[in-house]
Parts: sequence; structure tokens; C-alpha cells
Amino acid sequence: MTTGSGEIILTLDCPEDLGIVHAVSGTLLDHEYNIIEQSQYDDRVAERFFLRIQAAPARGSTPDLEALREQFGGVAERFGMRWRIEARDVRPRVLVMVSKFEHCLNDLLFRTKSGDLPIDIVAIVSNHLDHQRLAEWHGIPFFHIPVTEATKEQAEAELQDLIDRLSVDLVVLARYMQVLSDALASRMTGRVINIHHSFLPSFKGAKPYHQAHARGVKTVGATAHYVDSELDEGPIIAQRVVEVDHTYGPDDLVAAGRDNECRALSEAVRWHAECRVFLHGSKTVVLR
Repeated sequence: MTTGSGEIILTLDCPEDLGIVHAVSGTLLDHEYNIIEQSQYDDRVAERFFLRIQAAPARGSTPDLEALREQFGGVAERFGMRWRIEARDVRPRVLVMVSKFEHCLNDLLFRTKSGDLPIDIVAIVSNHLDHQRLAEWHGIPFFHIPVTEATKEQAEAELQDLIDRLSVDLVVLARYMQVLSDALASRMTGRVINIHHSFLPSFKGAKPYHQAHARGVKTVGATAHYVDSELDEGPIIAQRVVEVDHTYGPDDLVAAGRDNECRALSEAVRWHAECRVFLHGSKTVVLR
């Protein structure tokens, strides 16, 4: 059964071949769907094809989403596709993790409440208590999971249990300053998004913007990426950059950096929620 508008989003990637779009559009036609948006990319080097289609039921039709999935399975097998068909009105269930810095959390909460982000934030998790009242004000459950060297394994087990109990689709690290284990990163491949400033690996540790000011940097940026076993080096989804100059003091750089972090993270979350992001080896394809 479909929900709401009945619109669907179909995504796939597969080896290059003749007739892929024809077979896909023909199957949608068989089930009385109109294509209202289509984006595609053919990676000629890797010889792999990527496709995203948004489709709506034809006027007066009553399409059966499960029947469409069943027939499409045959098409997918023929072309060796990785594929998904989802109801467009289904919003991902998101768990946001945060430490001390609140700018990305505030931005996600505002954009979700205003309807800019098509997600449902079902929980906020932190290793500190600073943002408990903010979560409560938004009516979102808050979970305090403190982390120390001695309790890290127990804390992560608690986090994994929470992800399972709340049926979380996506975890967003909104300046969460703890490293996730390789085991969790592997289990959640393509389902954890992180944000960090653009100065890595040059300026690590405390006060990177102050370090950057001392070196006279000319740009400030931010990178949103999927988390994998390589710390801060997972497949990049979105990046933002702004030019700066000698008139920018450390506080000005911090302000510019925070704005970039918010914008890059919200873009990455939106594109993921709208099924626009494809994992492609160590990088991503984003069909906007």
C-alpha cells in the first residue's frame, strides 16, 4: 500500500547496459505511474549507471506498491541492480548525537520543525547534559549516555540498543565529539552522517580555528560525510566553503565555520532523506 500522495522514489545502480531506462520506465507505465522527476549519471570510468526517479500515480489510478516491487524485482535481476522503491511520504527516523557545541543541533531542529528537512527526529543522545532542556522544549526524548575510557564499550552497547528499539534509519553526529567503533560504523554503513571543519588534517585538536588564524588561512569550510572505519575520511556527501582574509579574527572564523557546518550537514541530511545519495566505493554520487 502507498501512503499520502502515493508518490514513490525509485533508486538504483547497476553495471552499464542498453535498455535500462526503457525497462524501468516501462515497468512504471505498467503500474500507472507518471515520472515527475528523473536524474541519472553514467560513470564511464567505473562502467556503472545510477538512476533516481520520483513518480506519482496517474490520475484516477490505484497502484499497488507491493505489486510494483514484485515486478521490478525481475527487472533488477536482469540488469544486476541494487535498488529501492520507497513511498515518498515516509520520513526517515533520525537519531541526533551531540556533545557541547549546539549550533548544528539547533539548525537541524529548526529546519525539521519548519519542514525544510523531511525527517523525524526521534531522539537526541549526548555524552553531556547541556542540551536536555532544548530537547525537552522540542518534545524529543533525550538520552544521556556518558562516555569514558572505562565505559566506552558499555556506552556504545546502550547506543546500539537505542537505535534498534527506536527503529532508527539514520544517525546524525551533530558535532558529537566521540569516536564510534569500527564495529558500529560497519554495522551502520551508509546510515551515519558526520560533520567536521575543513582544516583536517592540518589543524587537529583544540581550537582549530585559532590555529588556522595563526596560519593566515584564506578559506573556511566544512565537510559532511558518511562514517566508516577511517576517522573523518568517509565518503563525502556535501561540502561548503567561504573565502576569508586577514581581517577575520579567530571569533570571525569560528562564526563562519559554524555557518558552513550547519549548511553542509543539513544538505547532506536532506539529500540522504530524499534518497539522492548513492555510495560508490570510497565516494558518493549525489543526484540532485
